[in-house]
Amino acid sequence: MRCHILLCLALALAVLPCPSAADEAPSGFQALFNGKNLDGWKVNHGRESAWGVDHGLLYTTGEGGGWLMTQKEYSNFEIRLEYKVPAGGNSGVAIRSPLKGDPAYTGMEIQILDDPWYKDPKNYKGIRNVQLTGSVYGVVPPSTEAVKPAGEWNTMDITANGSHVTVVLNGTKIVDADLDRYKKHAKEHPGILRKDGHLGLQSHTNRVEFRHIYVKELKSANES
Repeated sequence: MRCHILLCLALALAVLPCPSAADEAPSGFQALFNGKNLDGWKVNHGRESAWGVDHGLLYTTGEGGGWLMTQKEYSNFEIRLEYKVPAGGNSGVAIRSPLKGDPAYTGMEIQILDDPWYKDPKNYKGIRNVQLTGSVYGVVPPSTEAVKPAGEWNTMDITANGSHVTVVLNGTKIVDADLDRYKKHAKEHPGILRKDGHLGLQSHTNRVEFRHIYVKELKSANES
């Protein structure tokens, strides 16, 4: 009986996700999330109780959490992360954002969404292509669909170098944009003109989980 109990405990521990740790970061990258707590992050325009860490996962309950922003600011960078949303899930990644206003406008938001749910008119009416997963929210739409079904882990890689922004979702490049060509949107989305700012994660309406969050700072595309 004792051996049986120990075996069950070992199997239970084996299925728990492993914490992200700084020494797991890919070459050239630094871990933004240590898998244990929210060191290096701060809640902006929301409740701290809506954010937490559970067995190496960073999560939001989606209830009034606002944005979880990095304490450090970044200019030119590549950020990699994995996320998982439930049915109807909605979140986003803030880039080059100040700590004032809505990052989707004062900075830029790279959208995270359960696209199939929002495309179903029974659930939501009027979804636009510039609101789908991977879009530079309200400005640049994704070129193709690459999102996995709700409940599965997605990988997202965002690079911002000068005015050039790319988004790779699950290995497929879905955004490859020169923001200088979208300046007509700057009145509503002045954040597309920003050169630096904080990175962040959005708490919207339901639980969303994140893991393996890494960043690499880059030299400007204009530098020799």
